[in-house]
Amino acid sequence: MPLRDTIKIMVVDDMTISRQLITMGLDKMGVKNVVPMPGPQAALKALETTPVHLIISDYNMPGMDGLEFLLALRKSERTRKVGFIMVTGEHDPVVADLGKRLGMHNYLKKPFNDVGLKNCIEAVTGPL
Repeated sequence: MPLRDTIKIMVVDDMTISRQLITMGLDKMGVKNVVPMPGPQAALKALETTPVHLIISDYNMPGMDGLEFLLALRKSERTRKVGFIMVTGEHDPVVADLGKRLGMHNYLKKPFNDVGLKNCIEAVTGPL
């Protein structure tokens, strides 16, 4: 059974359009189990009862940015090992470096296309 049939991916972004673009890209790849979340706080609450294999999160969000979200994930035993990809409109080497030190698995710069999204995910998960 291909990974795309079993992997569960959470998409966290405060912008509905951005969340939908990623979700539609995952759908085109054949990923069946996608959990969209409007922000990190909602995602952390959902993760208490809904485990996922991979989180694709925006960096720039109100209340808690992507790095703060990642730090919260890494502090919890339940989410410590969840795959994490951060998506951002700006490439900041300092943010990317800090993300890697906190356990970020990959980094995707906006705008991206479906091929770029797939390549980014497969660099973390292997072939979908």
